[in-house]
Amino acid sequence: MTDVEVVGSGPNALAAAVTLARAGLSVRVFERMAQLGGGARTAETVAPGFRHDTCSAVHPLALASPFFRAFGLARRVEFVTPEISFAHPLSPADGGSGIAYRDLERTVDGLGRDGAAYRRLIAPLASRAREIARFTGSPLLRVPPHPLVTARFGVRALVQGSAAWDAPFTGAVAPAMITGVAAHAIAPQPSLVAAAAGLALQTHAHAGGWPIPIGGSQAISDALADDLRAHGGEIVLDHEITSLEELHARAVVLDVTPRALVRLAGERMPGPYRRRLERFRYGSGSAKVQFALSGPVPWADERIAGAGTVHIGGTRARIAAAERDVLAGRHAASPYVLVSQPSVFDSTRAPEGHHALWAYTHVPAGSTVDQTEAVIRAIENVAPGFRDVIIASHSTTAAQLEADNPNYIGGDIAAGAATLRQLLARPVLSTEPWRTPLPGVYLCGAATSPGPGVHGQSGWFTARSVLRHEFGMPHTPSLAP
Repeated sequence: MTDVEVVGSGPNALAAAVTLARAGLSVRVFERMAQLGGGARTAETVAPGFRHDTCSAVHPLALASPFFRAFGLARRVEFVTPEISFAHPLSPADGGSGIAYRDLERTVDGLGRDGAAYRRLIAPLASRAREIARFTGSPLLRVPPHPLVTARFGVRALVQGSAAWDAPFTGAVAPAMITGVAAHAIAPQPSLVAAAAGLALQTHAHAGGWPIPIGGSQAISDALADDLRAHGGEIVLDHEITSLEELHARAVVLDVTPRALVRLAGERMPGPYRRRLERFRYGSGSAKVQFALSGPVPWADERIAGAGTVHIGGTRARIAAAERDVLAGRHAASPYVLVSQPSVFDSTRAPEGHHALWAYTHVPAGSTVDQTEAVIRAIENVAPGFRDVIIASHSTTAAQLEADNPNYIGGDIAAGAATLRQLLARPVLSTEPWRTPLPGVYLCGAATSPGPGVHGQSGWFTARSVLRHEFGMPHTPSLAP
């Protein structure tokens, strides 16, 4: 009998599998698709020679999360870290583009009168980025290891998550930059959850930066898979598990949503726990558009070409309005669009002289509306002539995202709504939310604490729980290369 069987091969599933295999257990991973990686895959989806990430593209946590540091990911995968972590184009009337350099002081210099306020907000966090990563990458019900750092983070999140969010600033650029990052959370603006998520990402933007893996997100998944196989693990592709009855290991780890867990368990699921899982809410959707380009994006502000990530959506007020529309079930007339241009830094992504561009926007859950034209218009507003360099594009609606990956319910790439309740109870209120009442059955993934992102933390915590409770192993094995 296999010691542990894992369902799914996303970053958290593989993090769990690697940790368990390193402990000397026999591990088998089942993946329903023909390619491993879950939300961290790379493929030629638009045209031959153009390699696009299927979901996550830029990885602020890849070198910052405690799991990936323990795993030594930087020694296994080549990364490039742009000097500009992100850019936020604005019109000259609004103060011009916001450029977030890794160098905080250079960013501050570009913000004029609001530079000092931006420094006061970010500097105390960026200087303690490792502690911030440990706090935000852990369940909030646990005692924080660095209470002073946690308090500094909390106070800033409270201000930026409230109606007083504009109080420290006089202009439009710095607030827009902060909200552009916070919008990654797909949550109301302002709100404590969006502010906390945004500040965590912004901390890393001015600490280690937002790295891009050479070869695409697939390189991260492949590094995890290689380590698993090197320690005796097995990966079975193109094999969908439809019931827990198909699994026969001493312990089972499921990288699925609470909704899928209920379905897989069937009558084995205790009623009270089932009802708790059924109360778990899913969020708004996302729609993706990927482009093959004949040349670089013709940004009106040439500095933006050096940014790994670009947030398009205008001022803070406009982004907040667009997000309110989506949360109310409407497509925004002027949507927030997140753009990544990895081929500027990684020549493996496109044929010589060409570029691969990746973009997504927020839409109502389950939307079947193609967002290609909306995304092109948004980019054209800040990069006139963008249409002229498009060779081909590939659109994925929110509904199609779910069809591709069942964890993205309604196109919710975070696998769960970003609410204050679900910041604490993800998916249930517990100091060990990964352990279910089903004997030997554990849940990991973005729907569990500490939430979405390519960080491996959920899988790592799950594996450590499995080792303690199922195999009597209190110590975490070394993950070093």
